[in-house]
Amino acid sequence: MPEGSVTSSRAGRRMRADARRNRDRILGAAVSAVAEQGAEASLEEIARRAGVGSATLHRHFSSRQALLDAVFQDTAEDLCTAARDLAAGPEPADALDAWLRAVARHAASSRGLAASLMSGGHDACGASVHDKIVRAGGQVLARAREAGAVRADIVIMDLLMLVTGICLITERRPDGAAEADRLLDIALGGIHPTAT
Repeated sequence: MPEGSVTSSRAGRRMRADARRNRDRILGAAVSAVAEQGAEASLEEIARRAGVGSATLHRHFSSRQALLDAVFQDTAEDLCTAARDLAAGPEPADALDAWLRAVARHAASSRGLAASLMSGGHDACGASVHDKIVRAGGQVLARAREAGAVRADIVIMDLLMLVTGICLITERRPDGAAEADRLLDIALGGIHPTAT
């Protein structure tokens, strides 16, 4: 192999490693900024904290939503796992309520998640945090609907809008998590069929 091709190959690997480090720094800065300022945290501030230029941030994350999807990826995975576990349980109505409460808890503890959930942008793989959570919740809802434990006219987006709306209203309040839970109690009473 000619000497030049080895050097080029090593340089390519070095660039990939540098790019990976830049992406990790951007993501770390974004996690901190979103925790402090919410989903509207300044992209320029995130780039500054990461020690990179704005162009580097946009090379790794094509949009604010792509960056938010990366920030909330672990939360999405937790909610998808919870949906699978709860859907396997014996009580579909309780499973749906528990999953919606898990969404609210995550949104209350991850400032900006509620707004991100409703945006529905796509990451580089084509699947957004929003899409993953909608699919996971849809499975729990379908099971509850089959058991007659939830009104037939309810769709998963109704429930996610309800939960995220509550979380958006309460996320900046001093006791936001407790207030969100109380409001969710009231709202969940309305999704189950009424006895006739």
